[in-house]
Amino acid sequence: MKNIIIYSSNNCGYCELAKSLLESLNYQYQEINIEEMPDKRDEMLRKSNGRRTVPQIFISDFHVGGYDELNRLHLKGELTELINEK
Repeated sequence: MKNIIIYSSNNCGYCELAKSLLESLNYQYQEINIEEMPDKRDEMLRKSNGRRTVPQIFISDFHVGGYDELNRLHLKGELTELINEK
């Protein structure tokens, strides 16, 4: 299984939705809260090509985007394939 990273912030409804979706599928993820670790904001901006909104979700080096993109992959049946591909 590939490494999943979610850049999040406090009181972020879409962050909670993304985490809930991954948890419902029994996927473990690393959460990086950019409010609690402000030094990670620049890392998120660099990796996401300047996207400032949260969540920003990565599966290994692949930038998924936010919750909407994550959910779209799930509904199309592509999320599990992406996470499990070697």
